[in-house]
Amino acid sequence: MAEAMIQFRNVTKQYQESAPAVDSLSMDIDRGSITVFVGPSGCGKTTSLRMINRMVEPTSGTITVDGADVASRPAAELRRSMGYVMQSSGLMPHRSILDNIATVPRLNGVPRAAARKRAAELLDVVGLASNLGKRYPSQLSGGQQQRVGVARALAADPPVLLMDEPFSAVDPVVRDELQVELLRLQSELAKTIVFVTHDIDEAAILGDKVAVFAVGGKLAQYAAPEEILRAPANDFVANFVGKDRGFRGLAFNPAENVVLHALPLSGSGWVLEVDADSRPTGWLPPGAAPGTKEKPARLAGGSLFRPGDSLRRALDSALSSPSGLGVAVDHEGRAIGVLKAAEVLEEIEAVRLRRVAQG
Repeated sequence: MAEAMIQFRNVTKQYQESAPAVDSLSMDIDRGSITVFVGPSGCGKTTSLRMINRMVEPTSGTITVDGADVASRPAAELRRSMGYVMQSSGLMPHRSILDNIATVPRLNGVPRAAARKRAAELLDVVGLASNLGKRYPSQLSGGQQQRVGVARALAADPPVLLMDEPFSAVDPVVRDELQVELLRLQSELAKTIVFVTHDIDEAAILGDKVAVFAVGGKLAQYAAPEEILRAPANDFVANFVGKDRGFRGLAFNPAENVVLHALPLSGSGWVLEVDADSRPTGWLPPGAAPGTKEKPARLAGGSLFRPGDSLRRALDSALSSPSGLGVAVDHEGRAIGVLKAAEVLEEIEAVRLRRVAQG
């Protein structure tokens, strides 16, 4: 059984005479895992997150982190002991990227040179080029700013990382990249991450466990994402997850049996265009020769398939492709093959039949 890092015990937050924002919340958050708080607007998920570092004070109940009551520590000290990433990166516009990342170590008394050295190391950890360290936030894209926000949250090597809808303000392709990056970081760092989102898809992708909050600040279900999709606890959870939860459930079935076919780099049918590094750039329709002025159909980066991805990702990559062929890439982004929608659907049916046979 996993060890709890964060514990809520009968925690309530009420503002004046209104209905509780959070109502008698009790739950254990596992050490070294990603726990996602999800639910509709006004359900108390962000309030619950912010009570962990005392940005919001509970009306009643107890929250402990690593066995210690958070109320026993000065609020400023508590916050510096945790990483915090918000929806907008919250970077200080007048400070360079390196100095933004070094903020918390400096507040903790780390000498400036050492803090900036740590910041430079973290640029690489979050997948940013070292030359960006001298720039200012306004000179970075939204996705780059969010990566800097994650680097800043990691700068003091905190055991707990709080993330309040950190990817909701970026476009879907960048959001997909940031989700992949977060999972990569977590596989290396094993932090205790509490992540807030309103998107059940994001919760299912990222969460080791998912807490579904209902309006009124009540915890409706707390379980692994696969269980929430397969067996919603009540009508509220079923309606929130949506009628297509069976499709979402494909995210938990690996596409290891789906066949990859040779890349169609020439011929009379759809032709995949790739750049000098073999990264896919788009599809040319039948009859359009490579190198002509005809503009290739755009290839959405978020719909690429990578070895180890799920059946859902495999099907999405094929169905969203203008050619009907999903593009598989390696972990460097180089095209390695294509998969066919019909064959993915055959594998989905095979998985379903295996489940029926297993009872």
